[in-house]
Amino acid sequence: MVIGDRWRPDRPAAVPVPWGGQGLKQSDIDAIRHRPIPDPLLWIDGQPAPAIGRAVIPSVSPIDGRRLTHLAAATADDVDAAVTAARESFESGRWSRMAPARRKAILHRIADLLERDAFDLAVLGVRDNGTEIGMALRAEPGSAAGTFRYYAECVDKIAGEIAPTDPAVLGLVHREPAGVIGAILPWNFPLMIGAWKIAPALATGNSVVVKPAAIASLTVLRLAELCREAGLPDGVLNVVTGSGSVAGEALARHMDVDVLTFTGSGTTGRALLRASADSNGKPVWLELGGKSPNIIFADAPDLDLAINAAAGAIFRNAGQVCIAGSRLLVEAGIHDRVLTGVTEAAAAMTTGDPLDLKNDIGAVASETQLESILRHVRTARDQGAELVAGGRRILEASGGTYMQPTIFSGVAPDMALFREEVFGPVLAVTPFETEEEAISIANSTEYGLAAGVWTGDLGRAHRMVRAIDSGVVFVNTYGGADITMPLAGHRQSGSGADKSLHALDKFTRLKSAWIRL
Repeated sequence: MVIGDRWRPDRPAAVPVPWGGQGLKQSDIDAIRHRPIPDPLLWIDGQPAPAIGRAVIPSVSPIDGRRLTHLAAATADDVDAAVTAARESFESGRWSRMAPARRKAILHRIADLLERDAFDLAVLGVRDNGTEIGMALRAEPGSAAGTFRYYAECVDKIAGEIAPTDPAVLGLVHREPAGVIGAILPWNFPLMIGAWKIAPALATGNSVVVKPAAIASLTVLRLAELCREAGLPDGVLNVVTGSGSVAGEALARHMDVDVLTFTGSGTTGRALLRASADSNGKPVWLELGGKSPNIIFADAPDLDLAINAAAGAIFRNAGQVCIAGSRLLVEAGIHDRVLTGVTEAAAAMTTGDPLDLKNDIGAVASETQLESILRHVRTARDQGAELVAGGRRILEASGGTYMQPTIFSGVAPDMALFREEVFGPVLAVTPFETEEEAISIANSTEYGLAAGVWTGDLGRAHRMVRAIDSGVVFVNTYGGADITMPLAGHRQSGSGADKSLHALDKFTRLKSAWIRL
């Protein structure tokens, strides 16, 4: 039995989804949180398929350390079968040459089904990767549905050009689908980030092979079923699960993959670039790590808001957010007040079972990730940073992977905690004296994904936006940029853009026609 057969919602489609936990009852969650999950298969050519070698890997919940199910462990041969199905579907034209109005309707139907099944998808995803349920509802099925709707509306608005040539010549610029897209997803927010890649790729007429993270595959497999239910032709979306070193590597090196898109670590991103160079030189679009500075000036218009936002920016989802504000830069005159305020805000947040509505912070996604975070904490203490709060694993008896919100002060720019991405609930606090120093400190890492600036000076806000070398700069807020805005990493935070109309560029190619009249 495939996973979707047992995860259909029992409620009618007309019941409103309790986004963000509003109206959500604990009894609703408890009624389905322990549902058995049959071992899911790969999704190839519109059907569930076992891995050729029948090998499986366990899927363990970070909530309690218990096995949820077993995932099919795809081999290179399985990846080849998925790519072959994608290529056949693309060349047949059943999606790539489908009338735009029909493609648009199918993408809207996918969004409808994501909303219909949102509650079940959110609970399933939380069991898989530990995100707190309120955030999961908004950021996973909620965001994914909105993303599919946004790109559905783009389908019949993607047009070519007529070049301003000599009147004796007609110059046409066609914008064509690139072909077969390989998408490798991270374990945090697999539905949201998956939609950022899958929806624009489908909107532009491509076929896709998705490799989700081994510790967060269940909702992506469910998405594939929903796409088929919505009318997406067989072979247009395929999902291969398993290890990155086998399935991910095979996808990256496949000679018939035309474009590769990835969100994850810099180490893996560089390996994918090498795989592309060693195979067919396919374009590789990367959204990599971040060490985002969140800068609070003394003239912040609402300092209490800035303090609470700073805590949320690093501690929600246990810090496992690509744009997490992991470096808090504070003007010296308000440093102590801000440090006290953030520490108090962290102390007021409860960490625990992410399917319990009373908790604010869920689980770290895996034992491996938790061990990595704790190594960063030990290194920070060894290098002289002052541990202000947290620093320990908690609730170990539950079997789950939970970490205290952790704050270090006195973090100097040459310390590892200042420069290296932790991807956990660990905040590094650093004072500064002047605007120029804040800019210098903010730009003194290899990353450039996101930043925050809190100031009541409009001129300063504009100067900071221009001076900070990152793809996104939030001013007097942190996070919340919607699908209309691109997420584009600078420096070693990546290349290309997810979200917005700019994401369409990754999945199309240009063809010029020079016609003498």
